[in-house]
Amino acid sequence: MPRLHLDELLDELQARIDDARGTRDRVHSLLEAVLSVGRELDLTHVLRSIVEAAAVLVDAQYAALGVIGPDGRTLSQFLTVGLSQEEIDEIGPFPSGHGILGELIRKPEPLRLKDLGTHHASYGFPAHHPPMHTFLGVPIRVREEVFGNLYLTDKRGGAEFDAEDEAVLTTLSVAAGVAIDNARLYEASQRQHQWLQVAGEITNSLLSGTARQDVLELIAVRAREITGAVLADICVPVSDTELQVELAIGMRTEERAGLMAPVAGTLSGQAYGSRAPAVTADLVGDARFASGPRCFEGLGPAVAVPLGTGAGAARGVLLLARTADRPAFTEDEIRPLEVFAGQAALALELADRRRDAEQLALLEDRDRIARDLHDLAIQRLFATGMTLQSAARFIDHSGAAERVTRAVGDLDDTIKIIRSTIFGLRARDSEPSPLLRARAARAVGEAAAHLGFPPRLSMEGLLDTDVPAQVADHVVAVLVEALSNVARHARATRVEVGLQATADRVLLTVADDGVGIPEGGRRSGLRNLAERAESVGGGLEVQSPSEGGSRLVWTAPLGRP
Repeated sequence: MPRLHLDELLDELQARIDDARGTRDRVHSLLEAVLSVGRELDLTHVLRSIVEAAAVLVDAQYAALGVIGPDGRTLSQFLTVGLSQEEIDEIGPFPSGHGILGELIRKPEPLRLKDLGTHHASYGFPAHHPPMHTFLGVPIRVREEVFGNLYLTDKRGGAEFDAEDEAVLTTLSVAAGVAIDNARLYEASQRQHQWLQVAGEITNSLLSGTARQDVLELIAVRAREITGAVLADICVPVSDTELQVELAIGMRTEERAGLMAPVAGTLSGQAYGSRAPAVTADLVGDARFASGPRCFEGLGPAVAVPLGTGAGAARGVLLLARTADRPAFTEDEIRPLEVFAGQAALALELADRRRDAEQLALLEDRDRIARDLHDLAIQRLFATGMTLQSAARFIDHSGAAERVTRAVGDLDDTIKIIRSTIFGLRARDSEPSPLLRARAARAVGEAAAHLGFPPRLSMEGLLDTDVPAQVADHVVAVLVEALSNVARHARATRVEVGLQATADRVLLTVADDGVGIPEGGRRSGLRNLAERAESVGGGLEVQSPSEGGSRLVWTAPLGRP
């Protein structure tokens, strides 16, 4: 009997030693997990380390970490352990936070279940989902905020999760909260450093006189890189009700560049109208922004920030969008974006001021040239014509006298051309002018902002004196429409415009080196130009040069009003 009693005591002692060893090993494992989680600084790696450590610590077959979205009711991220990629693909989209998962979101407290299928919040699994029974869920708090939840299922060996498992996982969740907070702070400091670097880069570009388009491209590219967006658009207003995409960076740029979008019913339009950032978690599916061109398939979170520095109307909008599987834009990301957008507005304003200064210098130069033409060239030509006209009376040879008379007529036509040129030089771009030369030059100058480069313009003949007002109106309208078509569809790097008045007709030519006009493409714009030509007895011809691009030739006779 004493020997049996001693054996029992020894067995009990051995069991306690084994328990102590198990507890020690588990504490060591927990400490290693805490160190592993705290060692990471990249948030994505931190989250992956947390869910992997949780599965090991409680010996669970499946583990997941769900990050609660900005709305506080659904999951924006879902990381899993225990499922292969093939199984994940078969199951389909990750859960959004309903059922048992939503129970932990609504009540952020530890939850242990012997069989999760018996819980009142459970409503089954999707197709191809592996069966799961035992369940342990623990919330992860970052300071006072519930960041997300850890979900563990199916403890190996068929056992249930016990209070010790819950305690270990709760301890891990505290360490996880600290690690996530540190990763967020590190991420924020890195992002702030990037914004400061880019701000200096943009400031240097502005002060060095870099072209407006290049500065805007730098702003869009850097904003896209820092925020992890797949596209960045800069839209500018063309009227009170419409915006145009002046610059497109990222995916499918050829589809978005030059697009017109209404202010009402679009994300960019809301930011432009309210002069405040507009945010959505689903750019494609958001019912508030159902208007405008549909070229954002596959995109999800997006933010539009107005470009403005004062109390006046915004100069444009910066739009950034991520793919559907990425997290939504947060306040911490939007705040520096607003400062960044202010720099973009400053770039636009400086470019406008620089353009005004260049325009003033150009106008002064035009005035000087006009004065020289009037005071020197015209007077000399007029004197030469008078001399030839007087000398013609002393010429006996009829052929020679006819040639002199014809030369006098040519000099008179030359004087008319020079006077027409002087009127065009002295016409201010901001003033309405009946002169065809000035109107054509203004239309070409305005098109440069949409094309991204200035077209080359050449004019010849008595455009301001021989072209009737009605025909001149059609010429200007056709020129504007043709340049607009090139900006929207051609993707050209060079455009040449020719305007010529001959003895019997006016001829407008617009040529570009773009992609040309595709077979079967939309022809509504060209039909409008053809109808204008027919209304004044002219014609329209669209050519496809062998070297590429397209060439539009529009003509109208000068003999009919």
